[in-house]
Amino acid sequence: MNEIELPATRPPSQDADPAVEQGTAHPALPPTDGGKDAWLVLAGCTMLEALVWGFPYSFGVFQEHYSRQPEFQSHLSMIPTIGTTATGLMYLLSPPIYPLLLPSPSLLKPLSILGFALSMAALLTASFCHTIPALLATQGVLAAVGGALHYFPAFVYLDEWFVRRRGFAYGVFIAGAGAAGVVVPLGMGWVLGRWGWRVALRGWVGVCVVLTGPVFRVFKGRVRGVGGRFLRSGALWVLLGGNVAQSLGGFMPALYLPSFVVAQGWSALSGTLAVSLCSAATVVGAIMTGWLVDRYHVTTAINICTAGTVIAVFVFWSFAVYQPVLYVFALLYGMFAGGFPATWAGCTGVVRRKYPVENGMIVALFTAGKGIGCVISGPVSGALVASDTWKNSVAYAYGSGYGYLIVFSGMAASFASVGWLGKKCGLV
Repeated sequence: MNEIELPATRPPSQDADPAVEQGTAHPALPPTDGGKDAWLVLAGCTMLEALVWGFPYSFGVFQEHYSRQPEFQSHLSMIPTIGTTATGLMYLLSPPIYPLLLPSPSLLKPLSILGFALSMAALLTASFCHTIPALLATQGVLAAVGGALHYFPAFVYLDEWFVRRRGFAYGVFIAGAGAAGVVVPLGMGWVLGRWGWRVALRGWVGVCVVLTGPVFRVFKGRVRGVGGRFLRSGALWVLLGGNVAQSLGGFMPALYLPSFVVAQGWSALSGTLAVSLCSAATVVGAIMTGWLVDRYHVTTAINICTAGTVIAVFVFWSFAVYQPVLYVFALLYGMFAGGFPATWAGCTGVVRRKYPVENGMIVALFTAGKGIGCVISGPVSGALVASDTWKNSVAYAYGSGYGYLIVFSGMAASFASVGWLGKKCGLV
């Protein structure tokens, strides 16, 4: 492992409150990093994170259910694309959406409400579909467009309200999806088994309508500003490259765990439980990673997440022919791979040392990078499973029909450490 470096005194431009940088030009502004308004915004953003991402992150449960429906048998290979399209498209839309939000702060909440309405309408429409292409258009594409508009104003709010404790705030924020991922797969698995996928989609719409109302009440802005020179930063592109590489395999385990479990001859509930454990560990991993980012160089946090992910895949998933080993893998993978996005707050600090730019603008690019990896991983994962020649011919989980997928996931995760190499070369 690499030597842990204690952070030197950070330049004011990295974490300073914009109001302070301008000589306290806004003395009436409420305080950052604490106080009722800041904590309410963080709570609202965390709830939004849970509702927006908890559902697509749990698509593996839907995928296993859809694959057993007679009306969908002619498009089995397209089913995983619904989940990866929904997740990837939301990530990819962040760069064009985020700059549009900054010049018009009064539009933040209306755009979020509009996106929420579009997303709910898409899911409700999906519940009346009869084909996989129709589900891809509604549950995959339209719901993602609405979700992106609904979700990304949260980055603007977090960037304004948390400065010196930004890593912690992002850790709590990202943990919201992990917390939802504990409950949603179990709840959806029960509803799917009892009433089917149409009721499950309509029920989720009802849950979101009830829980999202209070979120809009606590959203309020503070200060903002953005520039474009930061795109010249070598550190940005090195760290962004590692982020894309990690994302190429990052979605595959959670997406295929339910199917992997069924292939092992275990009950579908075991797969749902594994997904829930993975999501629960994400809560711990995101907060832990945020804590590391606030105290050490971001490459330290990246290396810890990378090492933990690679160990989880090659040591535990590779030998998950027993259920307890699978559950250990789910916990470790959720902690380290699920916590990886919390490193983005530290990546922004590295770039902002030389280039003054909104924290959320950088995060939007990292989010898009994750989206690229997610979208590519859909067809790639399908091809890996379809072409797997190790099935029933090699030992352990490599012979389960998902051996190629396991190797690809572990290899992709290892490339996230390119940020550390960039640091050794003086780029990060």
